[in-house]
Amino acid sequence: MQGIIAFGMTMVIIAGEIDLSVGSAVAFSGCLAAWVTGFLAGPAVGLPMPWAILAAILASLVTGVAVGSATGWLRVRFRVPTFIATLAWMTMLKGAAELITNGFPITPFPEWYNHIGGGQVWVIPYPAIIFAATFVAIHVLMSYASFGRAIYAVGGNAEAARLSGINVGRVKVLVMGIVAGLAAMSGIMQSSQIMQGTAGTGKGWELDVISAVIIGGTSLMGGSGAVWGTLIGIVFLGVLANGMTLLNISEYWQHVVQGSLILAAVLINVAPSRKP
Repeated sequence: MQGIIAFGMTMVIIAGEIDLSVGSAVAFSGCLAAWVTGFLAGPAVGLPMPWAILAAILASLVTGVAVGSATGWLRVRFRVPTFIATLAWMTMLKGAAELITNGFPITPFPEWYNHIGGGQVWVIPYPAIIFAATFVAIHVLMSYASFGRAIYAVGGNAEAARLSGINVGRVKVLVMGIVAGLAAMSGIMQSSQIMQGTAGTGKGWELDVISAVIIGGTSLMGGSGAVWGTLIGIVFLGVLANGMTLLNISEYWQHVVQGSLILAAVLINVAPSRKP
């Protein structure tokens, strides 16, 4: 699920922006889905459970996309750096998740809801299918669609992109909305796996997601990078984390190693552009 968000984050960083709120968005989306399900299926409304869950999923996805699009609009309209705007959203969404749950997990879901995040097609888990579909969709979008080329152009030189006829504001709003929507979808799958909405999910995910993108070769300066590189970064970090866990290496040292890898990746990325 972190990988699904990382593919969207690749688009955001290539466009020259960043989103620090995805971890809180995961928690908020799961909590919102649980609360809406409980409300609609409860005695006050009495909606049948399948319809209540469908409405809850739609509400979470629409809210996620709206929050991300609002971040892009703030960037375009008021020139608020996305670093600051998403830092604010990170705090607000975390607080909203805690308000919805009142600090306690919400568990309104029926047993079959677990299939969304824990079910399988033959032997392939649903999250893996969504992961692969997201990768293919964004890879095709970035490699072959005019919108993908516009993202690279905006990240490389926004003013030149504007002069060439690209709607820079629309590109920024759309990429921020896409990554927020993917975070919401991951939050829904997470709530399905644990069968509850709780504000404790998604903690630190934004760092893992950005780590995978940077280690995959995407430049923090924008304008360069590839989704397949992010895929390699995701696999590399997953194998590394599992290997260190199997070797019984302390979690504290794992954080040190991950941070060192991010720093090394950034230095390797900026080294060719340094003037002698």
